[in-house]
Amino acid sequence: MDLQNLQAFLLVAETGSFSLAAEQLHLTQPAVSKRVALLEDALGNKLFDRIGRSTSLTEAGLALLPHAKSIEQELQAAARSVSDLAGGVGGDLRIATSHHIGLHRLPPVLSSFSRDYPAVHLDIDFMDSEQAYELVLQGKVELAVVTLSPEEEPSVIDDPIWHDPLEVMIARDHELFASNPRPDLDALSHLPAILPGLNTYTGQIIKQLFDKRGLELKVTLATNYLETIRMMASVGLGWTILPRSMGDDSLTLIDLPDVVMERVLGLIYHRGRSLSRAAQAFIATLREHGDNVANP
Repeated sequence: MDLQNLQAFLLVAETGSFSLAAEQLHLTQPAVSKRVALLEDALGNKLFDRIGRSTSLTEAGLALLPHAKSIEQELQAAARSVSDLAGGVGGDLRIATSHHIGLHRLPPVLSSFSRDYPAVHLDIDFMDSEQAYELVLQGKVELAVVTLSPEEEPSVIDDPIWHDPLEVMIARDHELFASNPRPDLDALSHLPAILPGLNTYTGQIIKQLFDKRGLELKVTLATNYLETIRMMASVGLGWTILPRSMGDDSLTLIDLPDVVMERVLGLIYHRGRSLSRAAQAFIATLREHGDNVANP
């Protein structure tokens, strides 16, 4: 099986387009079509259906895809291993992280890492933690620093780095306090809430809390940008739940003695991936700045 033909297949599968794949390979579209055709001949199966301008994987193409990705990852790992042996820690390191972690947790880590390993070029993508998990599973990023999933993902190794306690917060001058100076979850369930999306890992923690009490959430605004949530709550548009570290003078914490919420922030990478020396160095730096979550 020719590796160039396999690479053409992967790019067409990822982009859904022979022309886009050709652009990335710096080839003509007929050349890419030829490579895919040769692969189809070698396997004795059609890999793509081309109807009009739409290109989609056939059943055989879907069966080949995970194996082709695995081969590509192994080749990348082989190239990194050989490159790493030639000198010190260097090369490219692609990392995914959330906006919140990038703003509040990573700056000292990045400063220390860049000082100690100046030959490493960091490529950092900012996205939701859930998206980062997908990129790790697909082999498109080597490491991700994210909110760890409440559910275990068998193909992913997770490394807890920071505790991140969550608190209920509301604007200091909110009208709620006029009638109820010590509100509980039941009182909050009847008021507008501004929360992270309930499909996010943080949102799942909040939803589980209310579900266990048999209470409904009155979510009037949901966004995955925690800074936006804090601003909306601070002007009185609703109560919220945010990391304790995001509290400021515009918000007051609602003390709920029987409620303890916490998420864990940490590192993830694919279980089957051979980590570059740059990635290993970054992991070591990250752990130096953690709070020993795994061994409190």
